[in-house]
Amino acid sequence: MEKKRRQIGIFGGSFNPIHIGHLALSNYLCEYTELDEIWFMVSPRNPLKEAGELWDDDLRLSLVRAAVKEYPKLHASDFEFSLPRPSYTYHTLCELKKVYPQYDFTLIIGADNWEVFPRWKFSEEILRGFPVYIYPRPNYHIDTTTLPPTAKFLPTPMFEISSSFIREAIREGKDIRFFLHPTTYELLTDLANHTIL
Repeated sequence: MEKKRRQIGIFGGSFNPIHIGHLALSNYLCEYTELDEIWFMVSPRNPLKEAGELWDDDLRLSLVRAAVKEYPKLHASDFEFSLPRPSYTYHTLCELKKVYPQYDFTLIIGADNWEVFPRWKFSEEILRGFPVYIYPRPNYHIDTTTLPPTAKFLPTPMFEISSSFIREAIREGKDIRFFLHPTTYELLTDLANHTIL
């Protein structure tokens, strides 16, 4: 009997920082779909754009690692850090397929990103080569009757938490421990106390 190939979900983003919305969504997808693992694909800072509110690459990666280390189905990935920039999702997926031929990869995006997906670079190539899972976002409607065969809408729980809210709360000295993984919260509190953030 042929061994079942591991199904890996790719959840890309800046994770600036990672919060319980990201974690709960990924937890749900691992337990209620055929995905065996989810890799948090931390996006590197684009040197051609102003950094603005985007924290350092290694800091964001370390916060993701701290948040997922106790749950074996979630993994932090710096895979895009070594890819040519700008880093397009299609190129990332193709490179993952090349480096890890033993795995099957599924792209995970929100309904907000699906709305603008036709404007993504190589969007048609993504849909031809990889499954896409779409999760709900507030105020975005997905017409499931119009989805292409490789795209699937998943009615996951919806979490209205933003990383910008987390950053602002930290700057204001708010105790928002329940919005973050405990280890992540401790790290961010320590950094804020040393005025690193």
